[in-house]
Amino acid sequence: MAWLDPVRFAWVLATVSALLLFGALGFQYIGEMPPCALCHYQRYPHILAIGIAAIAIALGPGGEGRSAQLGLIALAGTALAGGTAVAGFHVGVEQKWWAGIQACGGGLTTTGLSLEALRDQLMRTPIVRCDRVPWELFGISLAGFNFLISLALAVSSAWAIALFRARRTA
Repeated sequence: MAWLDPVRFAWVLATVSALLLFGALGFQYIGEMPPCALCHYQRYPHILAIGIAAIAIALGPGGEGRSAQLGLIALAGTALAGGTAVAGFHVGVEQKWWAGIQACGGGLTTTGLSLEALRDQLMRTPIVRCDRVPWELFGISLAGFNFLISLALAVSSAWAIALFRARRTA
């Protein structure tokens, strides 16, 4: 795998994360599927990974910035691992394995509230619920696909770092 170096791998991380973000925006604006709170939270690790990968790319090929590039790839992989956790949590909410967060539209408290307080609480409750699956393919939701792809990126980041370090010492 001599063709693979830290700069090219950073391009892979940035490209796949960007494609996932564009896909999410496409479902949102073209497919008219507004995102829930957890859908929004799943975007942040990809935005972070793109920014980190861009810094690794900007360091360019060569030996001087290689250690920094590997550190940046590790950081991007860690962000994507966090994104995997958020996506996994969202899948669990969709499957009703556990309750979502307050921002998901759950947790309405109706006891002991005045009519005005109840109205205010209802107005602040999001319309898009996290436990609804607006689209799926082969029984896998968008959150499920994000989980699988983010996991693959995070694991491949760790694998690539090990490969780059092993190649350096060989």
